[in-house]
Amino acid sequence: MDKYGLAFAVLGAILAALMPGIASAKGVGMVGEAAAGVVSEDPSKFSKVLILQLLPGTQGLYGLLTAVLLLSKIGVLGGQPEDLTFAKGMLYFISCLPMVIVGFFSAIRQARTAVAGVSIVAKKPEHSGKAITFAAMVETYAILALLISVLAFSSIN
Repeated sequence: MDKYGLAFAVLGAILAALMPGIASAKGVGMVGEAAAGVVSEDPSKFSKVLILQLLPGTQGLYGLLTAVLLLSKIGVLGGQPEDLTFAKGMLYFISCLPMVIVGFFSAIRQARTAVAGVSIVAKKPEHSGKAITFAAMVETYAILALLISVLAFSSIN
């Protein structure tokens, strides 16, 4: 068994969970800070800003899903890891990069969009749907990254 192949595959899974998770935590915090100011002035806007705060957290979930699916595929979660060559381990590692990179950057961008949305809710709460839509548009790219990463490593034989 080539330990380096397995190590690179596991590293890909770890980074897929870690990087979007870090960015999601940062993003949820950024939006939470802005939302706290709005809620301190008008507690009735809590549910509207909470939705905006939750949005940047999804990339962390997508990264975790990517990691769990890959670790399951290569047998790490089942207790019987596959014998992976270095080349195959690198393929698994590379297949995680869309989720690692896009998940990280989209969580931060989505948070910035959601912070702007909190400002919309503060001034015109009736337009909260528009604020949510703006932030949700960034989500599209995180979903595409999840899809390509999962399709990529699922197709490795």
